[in-house]
Amino acid sequence: MKKILASLAVGFTPILSLAATSSYSPSMGILGLFSFASQILSLLVPLAISVAVVWFIFQVIKYTIASDEDKKTAARNQMIWGIVGIFVMVSVWGLVAILQSTFGMNNVSSQIGNLIPVIR
Repeated sequence: MKKILASLAVGFTPILSLAATSSYSPSMGILGLFSFASQILSLLVPLAISVAVVWFIFQVIKYTIASDEDKKTAARNQMIWGIVGIFVMVSVWGLVAILQSTFGMNNVSSQIGNLIPVIR
């Protein structure tokens, strides 16, 4: 498990270098800080959702290969909490997109990821 987490941490380090190209400088004030935070969040939200999906798939694999009933129960509980976590993250992401479109803030540069696809 530690090797998997270490591999994921090393694999996602290039994302941290993307934050270094931000145009934030202390002279921009609080608005520059908010812009910088929104850039970081736009990178972290999809990353958190992907990590949660990988965690869920890992727990499904653990559940299917477990022979002991206690290990199956532990993996099943982790799967349930993984589904709850994914649901909460995607729901909040969708709620932000709905609020942005409701209040006419679609062209604001601080969007968190992509908007929800709409069938027209």
